[in-house]
Amino acid sequence: MIELLTTSEMAQADRMAIAGGVPGTELMKRAGGAVAAAVAARHRAGSRVVVIAGPGNNGGDGFVAARLLAQRGFQVRLMLAGEFARLRGDAAIAARQWTGPIEQAELSGFAEADAIIDALFGAGLDRPIEGPARSLIEAMNAQRAPVVAVDLPSGINGTSGAMLGSAVKAAQTVTFFRKKPGHLLLPGRLYCGTVGVADIGIPDSVLGPIATKTFEDAPELWLSRFPHPREAGHKYDRGHVVVASGPVWSTGAARLAARGALRTGAGLVTIASPREALAVNAAANLAVMVRPVDGAGELTNFLADRRLNAFAIGPGIGVGDATAEMVIAALSGERAVVLDADAITSFAGHPKDLARALLRRSNPTVLTPHEGEFSRYFGALEEKTKIGSRLERARLAAELTGAVIVFKGADTVVASPDGRAAIAANAPPYLATAGSGDVLTGMAAALLAQGMPAFEAAAAAVWLHGEAAAAFGPGLISEDLPEVLPRIYRRLLS
Repeated sequence: MIELLTTSEMAQADRMAIAGGVPGTELMKRAGGAVAAAVAARHRAGSRVVVIAGPGNNGGDGFVAARLLAQRGFQVRLMLAGEFARLRGDAAIAARQWTGPIEQAELSGFAEADAIIDALFGAGLDRPIEGPARSLIEAMNAQRAPVVAVDLPSGINGTSGAMLGSAVKAAQTVTFFRKKPGHLLLPGRLYCGTVGVADIGIPDSVLGPIATKTFEDAPELWLSRFPHPREAGHKYDRGHVVVASGPVWSTGAARLAARGALRTGAGLVTIASPREALAVNAAANLAVMVRPVDGAGELTNFLADRRLNAFAIGPGIGVGDATAEMVIAALSGERAVVLDADAITSFAGHPKDLARALLRRSNPTVLTPHEGEFSRYFGALEEKTKIGSRLERARLAAELTGAVIVFKGADTVVASPDGRAAIAANAPPYLATAGSGDVLTGMAAALLAQGMPAFEAAAAAVWLHGEAAAAFGPGLISEDLPEVLPRIYRRLLS
């Protein structure tokens, strides 16, 4: 289940399920049942459970969970944040089915709890939490009892992942039918704990009319387009990646990208090296070839060979007009191109030059900026890229350039000009090490060289990158990433 539904899309799914014959009360019964089951899986009967219910359907789920837990022998205390008379619809029905006492929410009410159910606010919250509600959230967070959040921790927006003033720090979140972007985007992901998705009776058929374009980055998204070596194939079938090297004192980044490309399956990899760095690059590589290339003119001549079908530039190349000229030269050809780091920043002073060159292209192009590089270039290109969630900003950047954008971070977003986007949730903190982004650049170039479409290639590279880091674990340095890839490939392709 890789589809991610915004809060409005989830509301549409609910409406379509109800219109198709699934009563809203049944959806709420199953949602509350899933929450109760999550609590029962962690605690024994007789444990003290405090349910904090809000005035909406999220609170209705809480009433159902409270009733079911009480039936299982749990000591349930239900607190309502709001007035009982203001409950409406299915939430009011669920509240009337609860036969125990309903207390007004109070800050001291969580003190004796073994577990807390957060059914205060739903995923569609879009206003800052203030006053008594904020105090309730802070009181929950001050307790040692684990919190199980209904749908999303109160205070987290389901579509953007934004924290609205304050948010519940949950140990576990139970959501329904499909995850939302806010479960994966930061800071929301940090507040969710483990996330479980419960089947509450919404049929998968509703996904067709909703036509969501947001996904969790997982093999299900791109595996059908992933390259598999053929028995009768040879290295030339698997593409030839060229990586541009920087000057003699910064060759390491290009070599990391080249190694990443080779391990990701490119048949051949060549470093296009300035003559001053030729000896260093040649001495430091075995399977990676090295060729002398100085400046945009020589690069154009070198890339005239159509067998060189993917080109990566940016790692360690240096910022300036010379780099910008090489980028424009590379973009003028028919090959796939990956732009990273300095190749993007070199256009911060004249952003439209790069945008025009990108929009003229019909061949695959991928840009892989981190936050600083994104802000420097896209902030200069369009003011609107400075606001909104990472998902919104990445989508706008893809629209403005016609390129696939890999907006790197702990919650990397891959966005396509056609509106599709994937959010990665498998990147461990070990990836925060020098050079890891250079390896990713080479990995993306290798998948492009092997014929993957740009969006799928970028999403696959990001996922493989995260899996490799997680498999290696603590102590990871960027040189380790390519060497772990064979292990990930064996698991993926089995």
